[in-house]
Amino acid sequence: MVSTVKPSYSDEQMAIWLRGLLTIAWADGHFDPEEQELIAELTRSDLAPTAPVESIEPIQPQDLAAGLGDDAQMAENFMRTAVMVAIADGNYSHPEDELLHQFCVALELQPKILESLRLTLNYRPPSSDTPGAEGEAHALEPLKPVQEWLDHLEVHDPRLARFLCKMIPPQCPFERDIKLFGQKVVHIPPMCKLNPLYDQLVGLRFRALSYLADECQEDVSKYC
Repeated sequence: MVSTVKPSYSDEQMAIWLRGLLTIAWADGHFDPEEQELIAELTRSDLAPTAPVESIEPIQPQDLAAGLGDDAQMAENFMRTAVMVAIADGNYSHPEDELLHQFCVALELQPKILESLRLTLNYRPPSSDTPGAEGEAHALEPLKPVQEWLDHLEVHDPRLARFLCKMIPPQCPFERDIKLFGQKVVHIPPMCKLNPLYDQLVGLRFRALSYLADECQEDVSKYC
């Protein structure tokens, strides 16, 4: 069923929004051509099909601010999704941090929230010597401000909701061992162990699904 809910943002705003997210994704140099094509396809089909986004390029902070306009709530929600993109792979990098700071300043938002996010620049999962839940809770305690801030991201546009449902995996990717000649050479933990803010990603995806199902009356089974 096609949603009849009127989008909150214009196609042009969504195109600017997407360029901002892509600029973050490209910041650390780990955005391969396949991922770029996926984003472009999502843009053409879901986010801004009538906007001129065939050639998607990074955006400067001042152009982002001009394109999004003076809506403070929209600016804050953009920043929340930008942070989500930066932490999605479990590796928050210095180039991403610097760019997020520039976006905050351009959008006239307080960059203070990034202070706690910077703790993830050197984040390491709790060691096996630390009691499970207790050790993890202690490690994540300084991140509470950014966790609570991310949890306040509201979804009021069906195109943005579909984008989030497609970009955030429905479950924590499985851990696996990499073997060479039958011997384990490295163990890759599940994404939920690598990313200290994984619960916020999961919560956002759930809110997007709920919005599509409850408000837009869409069939969300394809996202599950």
